[in-house]
Amino acid sequence: MSQSEITLVIADDHPMVRAGLRSMLGASRIRVVGEAGSGEEAVQLVRSRHPQVVLMDIRMPGMDGIQALEAIRAEKLPSRVIMVTTYRSTSYLLRSLSLGAAGFVLKDISREELLAAIYSVADGASLVDSQFLQDVLRSLEQADAGEISGAEQLVEPLTAREMDILKLMVEGLTNQAIGDVLGLSAGTVKGYAQTVMHKLGTNDRTQAAVKAIRLGLVK
Repeated sequence: MSQSEITLVIADDHPMVRAGLRSMLGASRIRVVGEAGSGEEAVQLVRSRHPQVVLMDIRMPGMDGIQALEAIRAEKLPSRVIMVTTYRSTSYLLRSLSLGAAGFVLKDISREELLAAIYSVADGASLVDSQFLQDVLRSLEQADAGEISGAEQLVEPLTAREMDILKLMVEGLTNQAIGDVLGLSAGTVKGYAQTVMHKLGTNDRTQAAVKAIRLGLVK
């Protein structure tokens, strides 16, 4: 992962939350280049400041965070958006991911977890609060058991090693952590992960995890 400075915009309608997030990011290689109190302001800041990462609250008056995310993606702006919320909502998670969010974290996240999320997303990874993701995956498994359409089948079967990688991806492990478990380099794991996502017909790790559960490949 590059050690260069990461530019960031914070979007939340509560000034105290923005101040808290800014404080959590102190003494890191992250530079806050703007703060927004609404979705409209967030989109304007992304247009003008071109941050690498946006921390986007979901529930804001007027244009909410999900609508702002949709606008950012519709304009093909390169900033990567991490949705931040208090609410453990499956709907929020799935809507955010379907619109192209690069991450989804809860507001009770620790400083270390928040920094790791921003660094990972800036480096091109996708990240979702692991415990919340597990809860969502379990609920999808229960709701969708036995209801997989032909369009959701694998492009081609996974090898045994790819299944090992997939299981650890579903657990929310990073490439480095997966490599540590399996005795592989992070670069090798990244290659396997890309192949797994291709075979699942998905664009990121979280979508791959959701589809893996829906297909019954992992529990």
